[in-house]
Amino acid sequence: MTTAPPAPDSAPDAAATIPASDAALAEPVRNVGRVWIGGITTAMLGLYMAFFTPIQVLLPLQLEAIDEDGKVAAFGLVTGVGALVAVVANPLAGALSDRTTGRFGRRHPWTLGGVAAGALALCLLGFQTTVLGVLLCWCLAQAALNAGYASLNAGIPDHVPVRQRAVVSGWIGFPQALGLVVGAVIVTMFVTDLSAGYIVIGLAAAAMALPFILTTPDPPLPRRARPPFSWRAVLDTFWVSPKAHPDFAWAWFTRFLVMLGNATGTLYLLYFLDDAVGYPDPEQGVLILTLLYTGGVIATAVAGGVVSDRIGRRKALVTASSVVITIAALILVFWHTWPAAIAAAAIMGAGFGVYLSVDQALITQVLPAATDRAKDLGIINIASTVPQVLGPALAAPIIAGFGGYAGLYAVAAGVTLLGGILVWPIKSVP
Repeated sequence: MTTAPPAPDSAPDAAATIPASDAALAEPVRNVGRVWIGGITTAMLGLYMAFFTPIQVLLPLQLEAIDEDGKVAAFGLVTGVGALVAVVANPLAGALSDRTTGRFGRRHPWTLGGVAAGALALCLLGFQTTVLGVLLCWCLAQAALNAGYASLNAGIPDHVPVRQRAVVSGWIGFPQALGLVVGAVIVTMFVTDLSAGYIVIGLAAAAMALPFILTTPDPPLPRRARPPFSWRAVLDTFWVSPKAHPDFAWAWFTRFLVMLGNATGTLYLLYFLDDAVGYPDPEQGVLILTLLYTGGVIATAVAGGVVSDRIGRRKALVTASSVVITIAALILVFWHTWPAAIAAAAIMGAGFGVYLSVDQALITQVLPAATDRAKDLGIINIASTVPQVLGPALAAPIIAGFGGYAGLYAVAAGVTLLGGILVWPIKSVP
């Protein structure tokens, strides 16, 4: 096996202090194989099913049954508070994972504990008959599942060399779109009872993570490598200095902008089909567009990663994929028709698939230190989560007073394009 070129690092002095014998902190040099990639892909698919199926299908139905008149406000409350819990839980659990010592490793215990606790919370969620009960159980599920996700996501910089990261990121990226579809099919076609749907999705997430946890290595962190505990370190979990690590800051900001553009343009898709397109069955239309979008993501995520790894470049492909997403949004600015919506969904999926794999690989190359990989990836995850909260808040006034749906998709296009352009100030990644 050849030795990988050294990874660009915005903090080389930190890497230099890591003893070569500490496998948990060493820069990976050996390619991971198909079994490892298949295991983490399956585990990610299970987690994405657990994240998205309740939001897309189960929670709306459950809250409608509890309070039909107040279902919209209740759904906004539950998902909004759940998103805030995810913002806190992901980097915090990542930081604790980074500090975990023990013979079972520092990632697998958190992955196992997270998916197990998340499955239990989802099972309890299915039996709630009040909005408060739904809110509390969903927050517990978000906290636990994000703990599992934070540790699992750190497997890329922990085990995958730079030359292979884009293609592996593609494999763990497309389940983000596929999980929504698979979960929705399960709970609408095979398990129609609400509580049973939660149970099946929760148990599936845990079962799909087990093969990876039980069959892949997770080198333990030596106790001497664990920094002493301090409350300031806990607060620092949510902050990486842009001055000390500018490449990380630019990567965070560009991810935030692209995800904000995506959220702004997609969260009101149902209303767009109903109000602007006049599609006779908007719910069916959203399902068709989601399937087209998912197909585009699956078709390009791994292929984009392969191209990026082979040419050794990230920024150009991040920009190119952002331009493709922008084109999809611009189609909906000028044409409010069903054929235009079909074309936009397919084009957006194709662009987003490449973006998911290449941008994730780029991010792993600008992490400040090997000792904080999971925590820093958790901070990056905030850039993906917060737009889900801000998107609806921005979209509503734009639709109401700044050009309607044409204005909404124009803003989405502009924000996405800006995110793709601002990747270029990153210096340490080609």
